[in-house]
Amino acid sequence: MAKNNAMPYNLEAEQSILGCILIDQVVQPDIITSLKVDDFLVESHRLIFEAIQDVYNSNVPVDLVTLSDILQKNAVLEKVGGILYLTELTRIIPSSANFSQYLDIVKRDGVLRRLITGSNKIIEDATQSLDSKKSLSFAEQTIFDISEDNQKHGLDRLSAYAQPVIEMFEQIEKNKDYFIGLKTGFYRLDYMTNGLHKGNLIILAARPSVGKTTLAMNIVEHIAIKEKKVVAVFALEMTKQELAQRMLCSVGNVSMDDALKGKLTDKDPKSYKRLWDAQKQIDEAKIFVDESSQVTPQDILSKCRRLKLRHGLDLIVVDHIQLMDSAKKNVESRQQQVTDISRGLKMIAKELDVPVIALSQLSRQVTSRKGGKPVLSDLRESGAIEQDADLVLFIHRPDKDADPEDVKKAKPNLTELIIAKNRNGTCGEIELIFKGEYVKFVSSTNYSGEAPEYGNNNTQKVEVDALYDDDDDFDVNDLVPPDEDDE
Repeated sequence: MAKNNAMPYNLEAEQSILGCILIDQVVQPDIITSLKVDDFLVESHRLIFEAIQDVYNSNVPVDLVTLSDILQKNAVLEKVGGILYLTELTRIIPSSANFSQYLDIVKRDGVLRRLITGSNKIIEDATQSLDSKKSLSFAEQTIFDISEDNQKHGLDRLSAYAQPVIEMFEQIEKNKDYFIGLKTGFYRLDYMTNGLHKGNLIILAARPSVGKTTLAMNIVEHIAIKEKKVVAVFALEMTKQELAQRMLCSVGNVSMDDALKGKLTDKDPKSYKRLWDAQKQIDEAKIFVDESSQVTPQDILSKCRRLKLRHGLDLIVVDHIQLMDSAKKNVESRQQQVTDISRGLKMIAKELDVPVIALSQLSRQVTSRKGGKPVLSDLRESGAIEQDADLVLFIHRPDKDADPEDVKKAKPNLTELIIAKNRNGTCGEIELIFKGEYVKFVSSTNYSGEAPEYGNNNTQKVEVDALYDDDDDFDVNDLVPPDEDDE
């Protein structure tokens, strides 16, 4: 490997790959679409490859004549060594049989140089920075951009994926849970959606004070405690203490209203025992919470990358989209900002390979419609959200309908969970019962009034005291299981 100002490059590999392009039109598409101009270090090679791209994109065969012609028109033919150097490139190698090896070398050195350049930018930024969080985000984004740029996917024959799909169907026949995603604990919902799948963006929407956060945290509760998975919650509207309060009452099946009024022991002597049991279960669950009031998709991605590296990650919950900020500056309309946020959340789901549940507000027009049932167009700034979502769920409470006649006819606390969009299954409606005093939704067919039997799990205990301390800022790095040496 040759060096030029301490930068990795291989002169022979650069010359050879350019020679392959000129002598073999069959391999031209594979080479030209796999490389970028800055994969070459030598300036003349950069100019030559840039001209090759121009010829190729014009649907003209790339050869000595067409290449020299465009270099001449660009007034750089002599700068690259003239027709003599181009001719020499065609004579460097006798055939293009080993083009893939030359291609790998050129691409490798290009990535290494970008890493060096990116690292220098990170050092320069860190040296001058007064904001460590911004510098850390800049560093992560710089490395991430290099990684993403290096992982392009090409066109593959669909037939290559037919056999794996047949094998998957056979596995599902043998084991009905083989293909199911994360189970929410609401059995009808899991049956209709096949669970929450990795890489999917799930939108949970409703009007204010209908129960979006409650339902989302019920799902978190089941996935973290029952399924023993790792969950990250970004609570833009509530504090960590409020979320802990809700979950303790929900898991312990304790009236939150009575707890806040000091009436627990008067009505139910066993209530505190259930709260202590609930605390143990929450202590053992891996639920991480960030209550930052201003957060962008890039912030969420950065924090979740670190969390996944340290503990793993199975689910992300964002409450809610309309309170988030866009990373793009000078965006004129809120609709454009929400578009950027929605796309960002979908990319987070795909990159981290986890489902993302994002809560969203519904527009006021739903209250003026007869029956009050929401539809996809009721999503606020709905265009991008509706397009990016893999699953859209609406919470409809008939007993809170705007029409007084409908409210009279409705059963108290009966809730309709509407599956309005579902890429992995069918759409439809599911009946739930809202138990407001216990801060939970339950399936309408199996509610017994008893606390759910989550049982004890043996996962390592997570230090979660910081979750409930309002005086400290949340930092995912602070929420780590204790080292064995510290026990």
